Amino acid sequence: MNTLKHLLLTPRFFFCFALLVVAYILGSAWSFMVGVVQYSALIFGLFVFVDFLLLWLVVRRPETKREFLVRMNLGDANKVKFEVGENWLPKLFPWWVELNEGFPNGITATLVTFKKRISGGQKIEIEYQLQPKERGTFQFNSAYLFLRSVFGLVERRFILESEDEFHVYPSILQMRKYELLVFQQQKTASGIKRVRRLGNATEFEQIRDYVPGDELKTINWKATSRKNELMVNQYQDEKSQAVYCVIDKSRTMQMSSQDMTLLDHSINSTLVFSNICLLKGDKVGLVTYSNKMGTQIPAERKSGQLKLIMDALYAQKTQFLDANFELLQSLVRQKIKNRSLILLYTNFENEFAMRRALPYLMQINKQHLLVVIFFQNTELQNIANQDTGNLRELHDSVIAEKMFASKARMAKEMKQMGIQTILTNPEELSAQVINKYLELKARGRF
Repeated sequence: MNTLKHLLLTPRFFFCFALLVVAYILGSAWSFMVGVVQYSALIFGLFVFVDFLLLWLVVRRPETKREFLVRMNLGDANKVKFEVGENWLPKLFPWWVELNEGFPNGITATLVTFKKRISGGQKIEIEYQLQPKERGTFQFNSAYLFLRSVFGLVERRFILESEDEFHVYPSILQMRKYELLVFQQQKTASGIKRVRRLGNATEFEQIRDYVPGDELKTINWKATSRKNELMVNQYQDEKSQAVYCVIDKSRTMQMSSQDMTLLDHSINSTLVFSNICLLKGDKVGLVTYSNKMGTQIPAERKSGQLKLIMDALYAQKTQFLDANFELLQSLVRQKIKNRSLILLYTNFENEFAMRRALPYLMQINKQHLLVVIFFQNTELQNIANQDTGNLRELHDSVIAEKMFASKARMAKEMKQMGIQTILTNPEELSAQVINKYLELKARGRF
């Protein structure tokens, strides 16, 4: 009886039934049609009965399997493979299958419904991309599989319940991507700039063959004359310098861009940047705060430091209160004794909020090298640049342009106070942060 609840009538059934009703009504005017309708109804009922028996007694419940990454990457496309086993359908004729995947709530995917004509004994394999926009633990919902025979008058529904669970972590794919860009030659076209090394912040590492793009002043003429090939001196940056990523978790970081909050953009960037720092030989730490202090991880270069940071980033949540910059300045003074590079991911709603935080930022900048990173609103930029067709659109464009220009004034004012500043779109965040780090490191600023 439980199976009978999942046997459903299809639109084809109702279409054929409607034709019989119309033909029966017309039979009142043409009596010869009454007999035709009666025989047609008998044949129709027979087909429905056969279709019903096939789906009820012959078809077995399919075995399904879902393959996916237990740790998915935040904001990236993650491949999911859904398999429906073989030998659950008899080899009588082709069958029509429709599968509605049970996506977790709040997560977008490239596949909504899968429809295919298959034969008995054939395995179904479906691949699609799942793109999570928030961190946390998620579970797939039940998938629904609908099966029709060649008659298509009745369909059977299978509810494929699932307990498959996965966790969305900061993006490891982006981390690997920027790792390759930074440590390869072809990086300028991808947003990572080649920075000249200045001052005495580098030390000799080795002599190697010349590669197009190397600076001419690094050519070692003695080694070149001995080998009769261009040779250059390779230098390495100073290592074991302390770098801290400080993430603001206040309400201003709850704003979204490309369906991700500014906090999640900052978390992805922090993981990317931490990996680059460790590969460059520096020590990296993490601090989070809002109206009160959050996670505190001292700057280290030990083997498990990146995993420690990633696990801490996974658990961060936005606090819907204003940021306490005085508390942040006090913690930095007490906990970070040696001069360090501090990257502060934050966001200012207006110039008043920036000026309220400025005295504490200047105090931090006296003891350390502070880089303040905050965000342009890309939606405001689009509104400011759009063509105006009426007075309302003109008004919105002017207001958006004023707010957009306000962020530029904030960045300029902080630079005048001696604070390094990055004003960027969220999608360009990681590249901008890495460029600033490479620039400061090459210039020996910390």
